[in-house]
Order: sequence, then C-alpha cells, then structure tokens
Amino acid sequence: MIFSFMNELIRDRILFFSLAAILSVVSVSEANGQNVIGDILRRMENHNKGLATVQANVTMRKYNPQLDTTDTYTGSTSYIPKTNPKAKGKLYIRLDWVKPAIEQISIIGDDYKLYKPSIKTVYAGRVDKAKTSAAAGNALGFMSMSRDQLRANYDIQFVAQENIEGGIPTWRLLLNPKVPSSYKHAELWVDGNGMPVQAKITEQNNDTTTVLLSNIRKNETIDVKIFVLNTKGAKVIPA
Repeated sequence: MIFSFMNELIRDRILFFSLAAILSVVSVSEANGQNVIGDILRRMENHNKGLATVQANVTMRKYNPQLDTTDTYTGSTSYIPKTNPKAKGKLYIRLDWVKPAIEQISIIGDDYKLYKPSIKTVYAGRVDKAKTSAAAGNALGFMSMSRDQLRANYDIQFVAQENIEGGIPTWRLLLNPKVPSSYKHAELWVDGNGMPVQAKITEQNNDTTTVLLSNIRKNETIDVKIFVLNTKGAKVIPA
C-alpha cells in the first residue's frame, strides 16, 4: 500500500478514534435507542473480557472526497489487547499489508513503526499522529475500549441494523466526541458477539478511512515477539 509516503506525511493525517459521517439514520425513539445501545455495550464488554487475541484479514479503504478517489489496502492483522497478561498493559497490533505493496506495521502501546522493505526504511512515530497505512491501527484500537471508556468519551447513538460486506449482520453505532477533537466522529459496526468488525473514520477535512475485518480467528496463541519487526540494516526516519 504505497502512495508516495512522504507526500502522504505532508498532506494526509488520519486519526485513531474517529469514524464517518452518517449516511442514513433510522428513526428510533430515544428510550428504545438507549435500550439497544445498553445491550450492544454489554455485549461488547463481555466480548472484551473473553478476548485474549485476534487474527484476521483486513481491508482498508481511504477516501478523498476532494479528488473523489479511493485507495484500497489489503493484508492481515494480529492483535493482543491490554487485558492479556502477556501485554502488560499495552496494546499490541501488527499489520502486514500485501497490496498494493508490502509493508509491515507494528504498534506497541502509544508507538508505531512502519517498515517498507522495498526501500529498507522504517518510519517511527506516535500512534495518535499515524499517517497512511499505519492509520488502520486506530480503528482496531476500538476493540480494547471498555463500555465505561466509550460512554465517558463519546455520545453514542444507535443508527441501524445493517449487513456489512460478506452479509454479516451488525449494529451500527455513531460515536460523537464529548470534547472538541481533531476528528469529527466515529462509527462502529458491531456483530452479535459484541465484536467491532468494521470502523469508519472521518477527519475534519472529510477524508475517511474504513477498516473491515474478515476471516476472524480469536484466542489463538500469538507470540509477542512477532510485534518486534526485523528491520536490521534499515534507515529509521521519525514520522
């Protein structure tokens, strides 16, 4: 997934905890909506408590409304939540993009590294300033958020019951930040088990990033060593 990375560093900023503007809103009474939201958040909380690891295929689509262009990335991800004893309170995410080009991304806690083997270069920075292909980790970060964290940081609205790609039935939630933020809002598609399987991010300039998980495998053994990229001999550039 390689654009011209340096051009992306200059013009494209994608933030973690944001999702796209509402395309349609289902008319639901406030009381019924809150009951639905409560049930979804309970499912998410119970799911998180039983989640030790996740491995999945991942598709990311970045849409630029000014140019009306979409860039699509495909690959795989491995994830260990903070609650896993092996994680020692840190979030672990690895992304291996294979199209449009090979890139490896490791996120440990608040830091990320993006390795481009074709040019033997590593871009290293903070997760909240992630650009381009590293941005998918932002959406994945929703998996580790507790019910209390979601309620504390967002005004949550139930939007609709929708089938996403692959015919998977989900609940769609809109998350509006409670304090002024560098992103507009966030949206999650949560399956019946309480797992967010799709997230969409909208920036202030209306650029969006949509991340979809498929072929999901849960609670398989993952060695934390895989999150340390083998970048021997590569040039490191702060991002």
